[in-house]
Amino acid sequence: QVQLVESGGGLVQPGGSLRLSCAASGSIFRNYDMGWYRQAPGKQRELVATIYSDGIPNYVESVKGRFFISRGDVKNTVVLQMNSLKPDDTAVYYCNFGMRGMDYWGKGTLVTVSS
Repeated sequence: QVQLVESGGGLVQPGGSLRLSCAASGSIFRNYDMGWYRQAPGKQRELVATIYSDGIPNYVESVKGRFFISRGDVKNTVVLQMNSLKPDDTAVYYCNFGMRGMDYWGKGTLVTVSS
């Protein structure tokens, strides 16, 4: 089992920045992917960004150039730096951990972009 703890959500004005962090603990093997999904009210959950076990990132088109995903300084963590935030970025953001064909999810953290 893998447990995920997210942090860093909140309220920010348009054009502002937020940093989300996710820490994984439990039975973790060497190769795994970590990423972030989001779900806005009335919409389906969508992939925001993923960083694969080889370090290569992948982003949804709408956040390219504004969001940056990286492995954290602490082992088994991932960070999502979100810049130039827009009201359309408002959603609950979920950390995702993929390992050996299994997916694990965090409880989600709310990001609200509003003036």
